[in-house]
Amino acid sequence: MWALFAVLSAVFAALTSILAKVGIEAVNSNLATAVRTVVVVVMAWVMVFITHAQSGISQISRKSWVFLILSGLATGASWLCYYKALQIGEASKVVPIDKLSVVITLILAFVFLHEEFTWKSAVGCVLIAAGTLIMVI
Repeated sequence: MWALFAVLSAVFAALTSILAKVGIEAVNSNLATAVRTVVVVVMAWVMVFITHAQSGISQISRKSWVFLILSGLATGASWLCYYKALQIGEASKVVPIDKLSVVITLILAFVFLHEEFTWKSAVGCVLIAAGTLIMVI
């Protein structure tokens, strides 16, 4: 089931890029990010209530709160930078560079989470980086 959600995530991320590029035309990128964020917040809370997950708030540990807040700050910074890049650059160049996050995530997962970094991971990282470079040149 995780693979289905991962594919859907990729499809929605692709739609996000195209819809955002059209949507930020003549709109300040920070304002556009704020509007998008409000929509995401409302959608997320609707899902929390639909799935009856709201009772779990009191069970979130201090450590989880810290890391979820840090993750939110990183997401916000990513979105602000992404929208600014999309506004001033071509989507076909911005998006591949943004997807270098895959390579960075694999490296960070190896260093901080001690996840396995195999030869397949290394080859994949090199191919993603090379593919990004070819697409952007």
